[in-house]
Amino acid sequence: MTKAKKSIAFITAIAAACLAFGLFVWQVSKPNGDSALAASAEQILTLQIGNPVMTVNGEEREIDPGRGTVPVLVNDARTLLPVRAVVEAVGGTVAWEEDTNTAVLTYESDVIRLTINSTTAYLNGEAQPLDVAPTTINDRTMLPIRFIAESFGFDVAWDENTQTVTVTVPAKEDETMETANTTTSTAAANASAPVVYITTEITPESLVKIYDALGFNAEGNVAVKMSTGEPPNSNYLRPELIGGLVKKVDGTIVECNTAYGGSRAETAAHKQVIEDHGLNAISKNGAADIMDEDGSMEIPVPVPASGASTITENYVGAHLANYDSLISLAHFKGHAMAGFGGAIKNMSIGIGSSEGKAWIHSGGTSHTSPWGGDQDKFLESMGDATSAVIDFMDGKVVYINVMNRLSVDCDCDGNPAEPDMHDIGILASYDPVAVDQACIDLIYAQKDGDGASLVNRIESRNGLHTLEHAAEIGLGSREYNLVSIDS
Repeated sequence: MTKAKKSIAFITAIAAACLAFGLFVWQVSKPNGDSALAASAEQILTLQIGNPVMTVNGEEREIDPGRGTVPVLVNDARTLLPVRAVVEAVGGTVAWEEDTNTAVLTYESDVIRLTINSTTAYLNGEAQPLDVAPTTINDRTMLPIRFIAESFGFDVAWDENTQTVTVTVPAKEDETMETANTTTSTAAANASAPVVYITTEITPESLVKIYDALGFNAEGNVAVKMSTGEPPNSNYLRPELIGGLVKKVDGTIVECNTAYGGSRAETAAHKQVIEDHGLNAISKNGAADIMDEDGSMEIPVPVPASGASTITENYVGAHLANYDSLISLAHFKGHAMAGFGGAIKNMSIGIGSSEGKAWIHSGGTSHTSPWGGDQDKFLESMGDATSAVIDFMDGKVVYINVMNRLSVDCDCDGNPAEPDMHDIGILASYDPVAVDQACIDLIYAQKDGDGASLVNRIESRNGLHTLEHAAEIGLGSREYNLVSIDS
């Protein structure tokens, strides 16, 4: 199998997690970044009551640049301060959930949630009592430094004479970092693992920015594969979000008919859905392409270098032959049968013709019915089908997963369950396994929180087997370097 690759000379990865206005992501700092110090060294921070300047390893920095905010004592016992400066100085993140007045602080695998005027905090989902409640002073959220520092494993010392707090962050070993709450994969801190780029911003501009970070050369006739969304209420990617990227690459939105009925089972009705969803307007020449309008094309599944494929041929929309390069633009979410849907589902079931969908779902036993096949063989067939498409496209493929509207149901469901998990961000990679695994890890990092329903959906369908098989046949890597493009 031929795959496009991107080489990276040097990556310094510091894993962190971030909830920004309800977004939870893992953020890895760029080399020589200003926001975090070297991960392996002990760090000492000092803050003084009434002083707007703190020191970080002897270097002076404003606590709240341009605002003059200072640490304060409450009840003559507890120091409150705008803690963002401290947490970000050591490589963590701070975010704010507007609807609940909650600050979310993350350092490595630990997450603290503190709500204004509440004396109950949550450390990794477990309730913890506070001596003093977070409060707002001069429009700045003030948080208890000792509780936060000790929860993250830092040492805290108080000098009564100078009214100075000293926070010592122990040195960390330089080792590969395990992803949150999983034993099946790691976010690797080495340059040999594939890169997965991430942004916490879900905007048209950030979508273009993360595509640009890939450095992909969208040659010739460019296919942009996405789900066109089942009416009336599915969570398909809206043209307002993706239009800028599609137009930038002069791309044609491509899709295939369904194998299960619905409004997109027949070409004429499917074309009307595409028009109603505003997708023709952003597609090249004003028209999306239903690739199996003229039937199926059989393509072989490459013989894997390791493991064994479940299917040996794949059936895709015949129009796939018209394209020179492909961008997988997937809405990451749950799925009623696969557990989750991301890049691999988008490249397999999504590019499969109506016949191909039945073939994949049945694990290679039926050309006409998607029902009643062996579950694990279905999951394996998605990886096999993806490898066939990549091989057919000579590796000229990149993968972008948008993690918003995270319902447990797919965009093929016209009335999906309302999302009960916060939006996360956009991820992109040259490796379909890595980008899906990174999304899974972000979901699992919240499995004891608002990600519980989606984790349950994934596990109830044995969804992780898709990634197990995909890695086994050499489709991609479950280890990755997560690199933030957020400045």
